[in-house]
Amino acid sequence: MRLKGWRHTVAVLGAIFRKDLRVFLSYRVNAIMRVVEPVMWITPAYFLARSFRVDGVNVGLDAYVGTSDYVSFLILGGALSAFVSAVAWGMGFSLKVDMDAGVLESNWLAPVPVWVQLVGRSLFSLALTTANVLLVSFWVWLLFGFRIAGSVAPALLTLAPLLVALYGFGLGLSGVVLISNDANNVIDIVSNNITKLCGSDFPVQVLPRPLLAIALGLPLTYAYDAFRGSLLGTRTLLPVPTEQVIIFGLMLVTVAGGMAVLSRIEKRCRDVGALARH
Repeated sequence: MRLKGWRHTVAVLGAIFRKDLRVFLSYRVNAIMRVVEPVMWITPAYFLARSFRVDGVNVGLDAYVGTSDYVSFLILGGALSAFVSAVAWGMGFSLKVDMDAGVLESNWLAPVPVWVQLVGRSLFSLALTTANVLLVSFWVWLLFGFRIAGSVAPALLTLAPLLVALYGFGLGLSGVVLISNDANNVIDIVSNNITKLCGSDFPVQVLPRPLLAIALGLPLTYAYDAFRGSLLGTRTLLPVPTEQVIIFGLMLVTVAGGMAVLSRIEKRCRDVGALARH
């Protein structure tokens, strides 16, 4: 199915965004908790990190990555993990929502490609996550002293291709959700386990050798590393420009691969009438 030009595409994406915004604003308590809950999770980690300090320095973390500021280290890792989850849940779980509502088949019969629908469903989630990350960072700065010691521009050069790569990843993940009919487990296993393994909460250098080998083979590891290296001045596994090249390569592979996987599974589902089973 093809759209009638880029204006039609933008109109479709805008309509999906406005619909998701209306749904979100219908649950105002949930909107408040999106800011309060992350701070609640960070608070115990902050006091735990304080208990490990020697003369005000977190010597263990400093030995591994060159900074003793664990709160900032954790916040930046959590920010990238939030973007991973936003795309994964925004795309993959949107299929589950449509399945539960019984509108998956009718939506797929609309004159809009499936990938446009999935991207549209994730745009609001991504915008909400961006606002949430900024607000949480502000509150953590007020309460716990979160600070940025490096430069923002190189961090954006890391984040931009990573977000595009995540969309490719989300498209492929949506295909897996479609054939498995189990969005929660698939997304939890993939997004949570991968982000933890790639060092969202800790330096990957502390992992046992077998897990470290796996982590170093995942491009997302270098995204966390380059992001923190740019903003905190931490010691990175590789030079930051090299890690950014790896992320750019990841972007090309995941976008092409994700589109191919989703297209193949979509065609298969249409051929065998699998949508009717959801």
